[in-house]
Amino acid sequence: MFSISMRSFTCLLSFMVMGVLYPQMAVVLDADSRSPIVGMAIFNEDNTKLAMSDFDGAFSLDQFNGDEALFFKHMGYETRRLSKEQIAKMGFKVFMVMRPHQLQEVVLSVSKWEQQKKNVPNKVLSLNARTIASGAPQTAADLLQQSGKVFVQKSQLGGGSPMIRGFATNRLVLSVDGVRMNNAIFRGGNIQNVISIDPFTIRNTEVIFGPGSVIYGSDAIGGVMNFYTKEPLFSRTDSVEVRGNAHYRFASANRENTLHASLNLGGKKWASLTSLTRNDFQDLRMGRHGPDAYLREVFAKRIGDGDFLVRNKRPRQQVGTAYDQLNLNQKVRYRPNSTWDAQLGLYYSETSDFGRYDRLVRPVASGFGLRSAAWYYGPQKWFMGNMQVNQKGNGRLYDRLRVTTAYQNFQESRNSRDFGSPWLYATQEAVDAYNVNLDLEHQSYGNLKLYYGAEYIHNKVKSEGRERNLETQVSVAAPSRYPDGATWQSLAAYVQGEYGARPNLSLLGGLRYNHIWSRAVFDTRFFNFPFTESRLGTGAFTGSLGTSWFPKKDLQLTANLSTGFRAPNIDDIGKVFDSEPGAVVVPNPNLRPEYAHNVEVGVRKNFGDAAVFSGAAYYTYLKDALVRRNFALNGNEVLLFGGEMSRVQAIQNAANAYVYGFEFGLELFFGRHWSFVTNLTLTTGVEEEENGEQTPARHAPPTFGDVHLVWKKNKWRANLFFNYNAEVAFNDLALSERAKDFIYATDTDGRPFSPACHTLNLRAQYALNDRIDVLFAWENLTDRRYRPYSSGLVAPGSNLVLGLNYAF
Repeated sequence: MFSISMRSFTCLLSFMVMGVLYPQMAVVLDADSRSPIVGMAIFNEDNTKLAMSDFDGAFSLDQFNGDEALFFKHMGYETRRLSKEQIAKMGFKVFMVMRPHQLQEVVLSVSKWEQQKKNVPNKVLSLNARTIASGAPQTAADLLQQSGKVFVQKSQLGGGSPMIRGFATNRLVLSVDGVRMNNAIFRGGNIQNVISIDPFTIRNTEVIFGPGSVIYGSDAIGGVMNFYTKEPLFSRTDSVEVRGNAHYRFASANRENTLHASLNLGGKKWASLTSLTRNDFQDLRMGRHGPDAYLREVFAKRIGDGDFLVRNKRPRQQVGTAYDQLNLNQKVRYRPNSTWDAQLGLYYSETSDFGRYDRLVRPVASGFGLRSAAWYYGPQKWFMGNMQVNQKGNGRLYDRLRVTTAYQNFQESRNSRDFGSPWLYATQEAVDAYNVNLDLEHQSYGNLKLYYGAEYIHNKVKSEGRERNLETQVSVAAPSRYPDGATWQSLAAYVQGEYGARPNLSLLGGLRYNHIWSRAVFDTRFFNFPFTESRLGTGAFTGSLGTSWFPKKDLQLTANLSTGFRAPNIDDIGKVFDSEPGAVVVPNPNLRPEYAHNVEVGVRKNFGDAAVFSGAAYYTYLKDALVRRNFALNGNEVLLFGGEMSRVQAIQNAANAYVYGFEFGLELFFGRHWSFVTNLTLTTGVEEEENGEQTPARHAPPTFGDVHLVWKKNKWRANLFFNYNAEVAFNDLALSERAKDFIYATDTDGRPFSPACHTLNLRAQYALNDRIDVLFAWENLTDRRYRPYSSGLVAPGSNLVLGLNYAF
C-alpha cells in the first residue's frame, strides 16, 4: 500500500511542479497514423471548461482540475474519457481511434473554406496523409489511381493523366494549396504535370467530381483535383521545437530508390518546414502472363553514326522508361496573433529526360522496324512561389479573408529523331504564370453563409524550335510548338451561398463571371499560314445549385445542377505538332469556348456504423466541344511535316458530347479490426459530329473498380485488395485510339481492343514504436501483363515494395 501511495504522490508532485514551471500541454494523435488531430474538443463533465486542439494537435490542461474527468470528442473519432493523471502517465499523448465512418467529414475545396461534407451536394473524394502514406505512391498520379475512384492513363513512366467522369487533361483543374496549376499550354492530349507534386508533402487531397467552374473558372468541366501540402507546425512550448522524419523506399518492378527527408522548426509565432525528396526509377518491368504483343522485343540504339535495331535480351523490360526526379519544398509561417496568419511557400520539381514510351515502340508503316530512334521529354521543371495571408474579420463584410499571390514557372521540351536520320528535332517551352486570388467567408446572416471573391491570372508563353544534326553538329531554326510570346489572361468574380433551410436540409448555390483574353502572333517562316495573329476576348457566366437532405440522420440524399466552361487556350489556338502517324495539327484562331451542363444525384446510407453505401448518377452535356478534326490550310489537306506527307488537322468547335455514368461504394465493418471496402465506376461517353455521326469519347475510361479487405490492430495495418477494369472492344474505342493500334491487343478479327485486366495486391504497415514505421507491399501478385486503356506504358509486373520511415 505504501509503495502505491508513494508512486501516486510522486506523480502528483511532479504534475504540480510542471504546472508551476511550464504550461501543462498535451497532444491528441490518431492511433493509426500518429498524426495530430485538429479541432478535438476537450471538456469537463458539466461543460464549464473547454479546450480545442490546434493544428499541431496540442491543447492546454491548465484550466482543468486534477480530479475531474476530461472528455475527448471529435466527429471522426470515438469519444474518450480520461483523467489528468492518466494523461500524464501516457506521456501527455492521447491516442484516438477513428470511428468506422462518418457522414460529417470536413472538406476544403468546394468553397475554398472548411465546410461540413453533409452540407455539400457534390461528390468529393478526400485522402488524408495517413491513407496516402499507407499506399506508398511513387507519384501523385499513382496516389489518385490508388483511390479506386480515378482512372489514370500513362504514356510513359514519368507521367500519369487522370480521367474523371469522361474528361481529362485541360478539362480538369489541378490546384496546389489554392493555386491553379493549369496554364495556357495545358493540352487536350495526355499530360504529366501532376507528377510535379511530391506525395510526401501532401497532407490532404480532395477531388471534386463534376463541374467546378463557379469557384475554379475555365477548365473545371470534369472535376477539380486539389492538393494541400503539409504546413509548418508551431512549438507547443516557449522554446523552439525540432521535428522531422526520414524515409527510404525500394520497389522491385522499376528498381525504385527513393529518399525523403523533412525538418520542422517551430516557435510560438513562427515555423519553418523544409522537405526534400529524390527518386530514381530504372526501366519498368512488365508482367509475365499476358499478350506477347506488349513485349519490348527490339529497341533502337545509335552505334557510331548509324541507328540499329537491337534485340532486347529481357523483352519484359521496357527500355527507355527510366528517369529520376528531385522535389524541394520550403514553407515559412508567421502567426503574430489570433487574427493574422501569413505563409510563404516555395516549391520546386525537376525530372531528368524521360522517354515517351508509346512513341518509342511505334512501328513504321510497313510494320517492320521502329519509326523513332529517339523520342523523349527534356527535364520537366516546375517552380512556384506562393504567398498567403489570412485574416479573421469583424463580421461586417467578412469573417475570414485570404489573399493569395503566386508566381509559377513551367518548363518542358520535346525531342524526337526518326530512325536512320541524323536530325534531332527539339521544341522548348516555358510559361510564366501569375495568380492573384481574393477569397472571403461571411457567416453573419443567420443560416446563410457567403463565400465570395475574385481572381486574376496572367500567362505568357515562350516557345522555340531547333533542329540539330548529330553528325555535323549543325543547328538550325525549326518550327516552334506554340506562338512565341503568346499571352492568356483571365479575370473573374464569384459568389457562393450555403443556406441551412432546416436542420436536415441545406442548399448550396453560386454564380461566377469570367472574362478571358488571349493573343498570339504566328511565325510564317516555316508555314504559309493564311493569318498572322489571333485575338480572343470572351466572357462566360457559370452557375450551380444543389441540395443536401437528411430525411433520417443516417441517410443523405443529394442533387446538383451545374455548368462549366473552357475557353480556348494557346494550345488550342496556336499549336503545331504531329498528333499521330501521318497527321499534323496546325493553328486555328477561330475558336469559341465550350460549355458543359451537368446534373447529378447521390445517396449515402449509414447502417448503424456497420455498413455504409454510397451511390451517384450523373449526366454531362458538352456543347461546342473543342476536338481535333481534319482541316485545310490554304486549301491544302496535306502538307510535308517531319519528313513525311501528313493529313492536316486542327482543334475545332466541331462536335457536341455527352457523358453519363454511375459510381458506387460500399464499406462494411466487422468489429474494430476488420473492414471491407469496394468501389465501382461505370462511364459512357459519346462525341456527336456536325453530320450527326456518333463516336466513342476518347477519355471515357472502361468500367473499373477495386475491392479491399482491411485489418487493423494495435501497431498493424494490412490491406489485401483486388483492382480490375473491363474490356474496351474495338467498336467502343475512340477513332483516335484505333489509329494507335500498336499499343493495343488484337481481337479475333485482327482489330485493336483493350482487354480486361485485374491484379491481386497486398500491403502491410507496422509501427515498431512511435518513431519507426515499416511498410511492405507485394503488388500484382499473379504477375499479370496488362496495359490499361489508352496507356502506352505496360503496367508493372509483380512488384515488391519496402519502406522504412523514421520520425523524430
